[in-house]
Amino acid sequence: MATKAIRTLVLAASLVSGAATAALAGQFDFMPAPQTDLNRIYRIDRVTGEVGACQYGQKEGTFGVTLCFPAGDGAGKQEPSEYGLISSRHEREGGVFRVDMRTGAMSVCYVFDERVVCTPPEKGAIADAGKTPAVDTTGSVVKKP
Repeated sequence: MATKAIRTLVLAASLVSGAATAALAGQFDFMPAPQTDLNRIYRIDRVTGEVGACQYGQKEGTFGVTLCFPAGDGAGKQEPSEYGLISSRHEREGGVFRVDMRTGAMSVCYVFDERVVCTPPEKGAIADAGKTPAVDTTGSVVKKP
């Protein structure tokens, strides 16, 4: 009887430990830049939306170095949600999209002046897509033909 109780406790402890490990293991997602001649990987914190990036760099007399770019303007922590990175299929594009899976908002993130920067999040109304002009995050309005 005592052996069965001990087995049950060990099993329960390993299940709790496994669940805690799984919860911590999935905090970050990674996405390569779509640019085919750029060796850069973006990282996102799935809860906070903070984006960073690293890439390989050559250094004379070594195998090379890992160059990392911290979060800059717009790439820092956002409201807690469920974030991910999406890559476009443009082979000359060095940036990626940060998407908020809960709200549908998207930002474009890229490296600028040795920091990752992201445009302000936009989500546009899907139902009104044909009625309203597209918004350029630089502040000007793009008119549809």
